Amino acid sequence: MRHLLALAVLAVPLPALAAPTGPGWQLVWSDEFTGPAIDPAKWGFDVDCWGGGNNERQCYTDKPRNARIVQGKLVITARNERVTGPALPASQRANPAEPGALVTRDYSSARLTTRGKAAWRYGRIEVRANLPQGQGTWPAIWMLPEKDTYGTWAASGEIDILEAVNLGVPCASCAGGKEDTILGTLHFGKPWPGNSHKGTEVHKPAVLKGFHTYAIEWRGDQIVWQIDGQTYAVRQRSEWWTSGSATPGAPFDQPFHLILNLAFGGGLAESRGLKGIANTNFPKRFLIDWVRVWQKPVATASAAPAPQEGNK
Repeated sequence: MRHLLALAVLAVPLPALAAPTGPGWQLVWSDEFTGPAIDPAKWGFDVDCWGGGNNERQCYTDKPRNARIVQGKLVITARNERVTGPALPASQRANPAEPGALVTRDYSSARLTTRGKAAWRYGRIEVRANLPQGQGTWPAIWMLPEKDTYGTWAASGEIDILEAVNLGVPCASCAGGKEDTILGTLHFGKPWPGNSHKGTEVHKPAVLKGFHTYAIEWRGDQIVWQIDGQTYAVRQRSEWWTSGSATPGAPFDQPFHLILNLAFGGGLAESRGLKGIANTNFPKRFLIDWVRVWQKPVATASAAPAPQEGNK
């Protein structure tokens, strides 16, 4: 990610919102999606048909038919339609400003990112969302490093706040008979293919209906995953590492930006549930009510990363 860190400094006062439990939290960035259109000062679009390295089947576009504001909600929509776009993401093209080789896919969707606009080191990131259902759906709320300080993926880390695949499809091991699993994961270690990960997946039948708040509380020594304020996973600093530094806490001691996307198909989705994909009940919609980032004064959005030792 070759973008300079953009600090989360807003020209207007942030709204008065209920703070997370515990003293000292301050709202440093938010989007309530109350405007007529997606705010370009807060969000950019990744436009490509790469498939995320997971053999996903969509092209990401910046078209309103794939992402727009509707009645105070961000709506990311996956559609069953032929779309042509860049075969590689901008970061992998010889000239990022040019599309390069093109490829055609059978699905379109959108991937929004705060890269180059806002990034944070530590804090509480909350997203209230309603997840799409169906075989092949793969909504995600996640974070990538603003700069590859410790090396290419996954040496510089990845934080998956929320992933879910194939929600609502028949599931023999699920209490309600339908897929209801959510995942929270860290990726770290060496550059691919020597990367490692630690994750937790749990059954949460409630996610099959309505909006829920997905969050992490990220500190230098611990990351906690929650749904609706209830903790379901904890990772300690001793569980992650990077080949790029021997400093405790690395790679999750640097600013990360936020990503919201709806993929369709790909290895994780197609290997589970009914297997493969289903071309039914389109369009698929991922609804986001709001995004809020809270920090404490000791770890503000403008804090410089701590000095590092042993970088390679």
